[in-house]
Amino acid sequence: MARQLTGIGAVKRDLARTLPPHCPPGSAAVLTVLDRHGEMRLGRLAELMAIDISVTSRHVTHVAERGWIERETDPVDGRCRILRLTPTGRALLTDLGTRYTRALECALADWSAEDVDALNTLLARLRSSF
Repeated sequence: MARQLTGIGAVKRDLARTLPPHCPPGSAAVLTVLDRHGEMRLGRLAELMAIDISVTSRHVTHVAERGWIERETDPVDGRCRILRLTPTGRALLTDLGTRYTRALECALADWSAEDVDALNTLLARLRSSF
């Protein structure tokens, strides 16, 4: 099982190659988390991404400089910023989803729908076990 999980890392790296050069995996992850969970502070984003806040901050700077997210002052605590997707960020996220879907469709073209469903179910179960 450990060998297969290591192989998942290779799959993730191959999928990352489908990303446009200006949007590395960390940036795509920021956009994805904000899309799934809505606006939030940097600390919460770091928690959801399960990475150090300094690394998260670099990713946030990258996406903010490109106009994919906004950083607004938190009305509750003026020292903090609230992060939210912009329409440009949402459009990019749609493009990224299309790229990932195409890559998966190509890689799994000879898989049956039942096999894809079974894999998806088991991967979700594995993730929830951790």
